[in-house]
Amino acid sequence: MYVVQIASECAPVIKAGGLGDVVYGLSRELEIRGHSVEIILPKYDCMRYDHIWGLHEAYRDLTVPWYGGAIRCCVYCGWVHGRLCFFIEPQSEDNFFNRGCYYGALDDHMRFAFFSKAALEFLLRTNKRPDVIHCHDWQTGLVPVLLYEIYQYHGMGNQRVCYTIHNFKHQGIAGANVLEATGLNNPPYYFEYDRMRDNFNPFALNFMKGGIVYSNFVTTVSPHHAWEAHYGEFGYGLGHTLHLHQHKFGGVLNGIDYDVWNPEIDHYIPYPYSADAIEDKLRNKKALRERLWLAHSEKPLICYIGRLDEQKGVHLVHHAIYYALHRNAQFVLLGTATEPGLNSWFWHEKQFLNSNPDVHLELSFNEELSHLIYAGADMIVVPSNYEPCGLTQMIGLKYGTVPIVRGVGGLVNTVFDRDYDQTHPPEERNGYVFYQTDSQAIESAMDRAIGLWQYYPKEFRKLVLQGMAYDYSWNHPGADYLQIYEYIRHK
Repeated sequence: MYVVQIASECAPVIKAGGLGDVVYGLSRELEIRGHSVEIILPKYDCMRYDHIWGLHEAYRDLTVPWYGGAIRCCVYCGWVHGRLCFFIEPQSEDNFFNRGCYYGALDDHMRFAFFSKAALEFLLRTNKRPDVIHCHDWQTGLVPVLLYEIYQYHGMGNQRVCYTIHNFKHQGIAGANVLEATGLNNPPYYFEYDRMRDNFNPFALNFMKGGIVYSNFVTTVSPHHAWEAHYGEFGYGLGHTLHLHQHKFGGVLNGIDYDVWNPEIDHYIPYPYSADAIEDKLRNKKALRERLWLAHSEKPLICYIGRLDEQKGVHLVHHAIYYALHRNAQFVLLGTATEPGLNSWFWHEKQFLNSNPDVHLELSFNEELSHLIYAGADMIVVPSNYEPCGLTQMIGLKYGTVPIVRGVGGLVNTVFDRDYDQTHPPEERNGYVFYQTDSQAIESAMDRAIGLWQYYPKEFRKLVLQGMAYDYSWNHPGADYLQIYEYIRHK
């Protein structure tokens, strides 16, 4: 099968969040399974060019219709860690992708409307006819709209679209000018409620809604998050649209790259280990304590790795630090705050706790250190308010670090409570789950985890090994997406 991914990110060359990891990881898995995959991306000025091999001009004069005229583009081609990528560079005074950042400009909706148009124009002009076009998030929500309303009449009638939503919170809101720019024109038609009109603002168009309405299949990044978006508040106003299109909507859990996140081959940790040599995890715990000047003692070590913001349940992260110390445990935090107020709060906590030999707050992003923390910690807390998929709990399981998570999104699909889970037998349970957002809820789960470590070490070790046995690689999601591709190809 021939698949083209159209996205605004692909790790490690363009990465702002989990989207980039998915585009790369899924593409790699599809290729391992014998399928042909190409990725179309914007050519940002600030992307990691050192991760591209053999970058060269592939198509020099791509003219993309825009407003009444056209914008000339140059399309570059190169390999990103083995994946074939095309980078679109518009030659225009708008400087769409020469902003020193990926997102955050006031005209983001126009930048990515242009990218969506240019990507389809590139496929048309080069006679590339993929079986499936897989596009991602609001930035490419216009791709299925343009394909169905314009490009299918120019020789692209057989292409099918799978549309994956990674974050419902950002939907791409625009006015009628985007219709004039892209050649869709006809505002009354697109401002119909069953097409692109925003569900709550009759004067706005919603790119993500357009992607849902016009694509052949819609996914989000875990089965439970699909349920939350459809029936709960995490669809951020798109629940009714998802309900109308529920016959083509489902959740596929993301995978993680076990070439990167694997304690058996991890170059960032001093003592590689496996389930068969779990004792070497203790040596990494000792190395972590030495690196962070923590006391060497018979205490469990709990960690948090990730952003410090409302989505991640920052108030519970803060509470977990002090509860761990209260329960005679150690705590290590690695993360950066996304708002000035939260940043000040955690810097204050860092200074207050600075002399405590049982806690270390590292308020930065450090990839190398994160590997050592996963390897050295006994438990990891993930108390998110919402979490479409979540990767830290999957990485924790692989490293034998027992997850303590809130029961939302992908956390529900990956962590099964040792004491209370009703869907898995005791020998398949792998962590601790709590559901409320108050401090008593996380205390209850942490209390059970710490108690098991302190009083039943053999049982704790058994739980560790049960978690390490899980396979959250791209193997299963790869098979799921191929099933979706086959389904929409033959519809």
